[in-house]
Amino acid sequence: MFFRLAAMGFAGLVVLAGCSSSVQTRPDRVSAVTQSVSPVPPERDLPLKLIAAEYALQKNDLESAAEGYAEAAELSPNPAIAEQATRLALAIRQTPLARKALQRWKALAPDSPGVLQASAWIALSEGETERAFTELEAIAKSDADGGWRSIAQVLIGTEDKGQATALLNRLATPERLGENDQNWIAMSQLAFKLGDKKLANQLSENALARFESADTYAWSAQLALDSEDKPLARKRFGEALKRDPESLRLRTGYAALIAETGDYAGAAKALSRGKQTDVVYAARAAYAARSDDKTLLPALYLEIESDDGDRSGKRLFLLGQIAELIEKNAAAARWYRQVPEDDENWLDAGMRVVVLSDQQGDTKAAQAKINELRLAVGTDTRETVDLYLLEADLLIRKSRKRDALAVYSRGLDLLPGEQRLLYARAMLSIELDDIAAGERDLRSVLAEDPDSADALNALGYTLADRTDRIVEANELIERAISIKPDEPAIIDSYGWAQYRLGNLDKAIKLLRRAYAKQPDGEVAAHLGEVLWVKGERDEARRIWAEGREKDAENKVLLETMKRLAS
Repeated sequence: MFFRLAAMGFAGLVVLAGCSSSVQTRPDRVSAVTQSVSPVPPERDLPLKLIAAEYALQKNDLESAAEGYAEAAELSPNPAIAEQATRLALAIRQTPLARKALQRWKALAPDSPGVLQASAWIALSEGETERAFTELEAIAKSDADGGWRSIAQVLIGTEDKGQATALLNRLATPERLGENDQNWIAMSQLAFKLGDKKLANQLSENALARFESADTYAWSAQLALDSEDKPLARKRFGEALKRDPESLRLRTGYAALIAETGDYAGAAKALSRGKQTDVVYAARAAYAARSDDKTLLPALYLEIESDDGDRSGKRLFLLGQIAELIEKNAAAARWYRQVPEDDENWLDAGMRVVVLSDQQGDTKAAQAKINELRLAVGTDTRETVDLYLLEADLLIRKSRKRDALAVYSRGLDLLPGEQRLLYARAMLSIELDDIAAGERDLRSVLAEDPDSADALNALGYTLADRTDRIVEANELIERAISIKPDEPAIIDSYGWAQYRLGNLDKAIKLLRRAYAKQPDGEVAAHLGEVLWVKGERDEARRIWAEGREKDAENKVLLETMKRLAS
């Protein structure tokens, strides 16, 4: 809780100002009035101390704020000021100041539950475990709302986790936890966070035997998952759902557990039971789309379409997405057009209309929709950039790459230096063999963001692959990999640069690592080429064959195989 100044402090100053101006017509009374409003010494000026403490707090100067509130607490009968001073002193681990402020707080509000909590915090910071236990035990016995939460806050904030766990073992007895399953679950969760999984499981199992509630089964399922006992977790989630079949949290958790086993159809079917909402429908669609059961999505589409509940923008957008997945493109466009302009999915829906119109061969309608969306979103926005990227992408798909380049340039005329447009234009320029133009744009990106791993990698790979500036390329890629050390594309580039430098063994090691992370056609082409040059041609052919299975039309792979193996 942060204490805020009451208006009356300023009101008192206004009254004094009013008194000063009202006596001008009575000179004979000036002396008496002056005596009655004699200034308060700074060390006794409560409003001034509160203003200074609040100002320090706003500047995030917690030490000055804590000292200021502690001084103000000595002058004020308001326990909230003493509480604020205590909590700030504890936050910055100023134990002597916290102890002094707590004494004032305790004098003003001895029955406040926070007094016991703060006293326990101070005791732990001073290594007085038994005194801390006494204070925490008093909180547990008080049966106050949030008592166990207060205990958890103290223990989780303790630096010595072993000390915290030992205290929790002593405090969390059946007699103190009582007949509230949430107390048992909360302390089991606290034990888990403190790293005592044995105590966490013990409390959970005792709670389960005692209450058999939905929440105790659900938490037990989470612990089973942590132990990698998925059958038990699934069983206990099922028991939880029997007790609270409408709980969205339980249903989505159970479905996620089923999906982890690869049974996406089962996950979708699990969510089909119980109340259906936009969130549930979306989750079912996601699972159904990944399932091998191709009947699920059409059935779900009909179910949502026939649902006579309110059709929010989210639901309309989802209907469009599912319609696309089951190849009902005309229906998808109709749903997307109904998404209202004030909905968060409106722009995405409009962009899908553009794509569908273009796929149907109606280029004019697609361009008209882009123009409509562009007018709606205005200029100098992320959405404006998205629309330029979409327009260019549609042209690239029609092999109109020069026209797409012009679209990027038009966007950059409107938004000079825009990073995504520069990067996209660079990639397309390089694809069109204008290496100099691509390098200029990538260096513009790096001038604005020197730590852009993507730009460093793109420029480094381009120089390694398309020029003789291999050493410079390698330096750029090393910078990129220092920023994103586990990114497969960058590891692939690094391996390729090492190959171009003649370091075949290092290149193979890097390219194998990249291929293990991302076994696509281009990485297969690179790894296969280095293996081929090193004389390991059977393995090279095997890698290329695997690459073709995943991406039969990959240009880099096809060119590599033609150049080396034909």
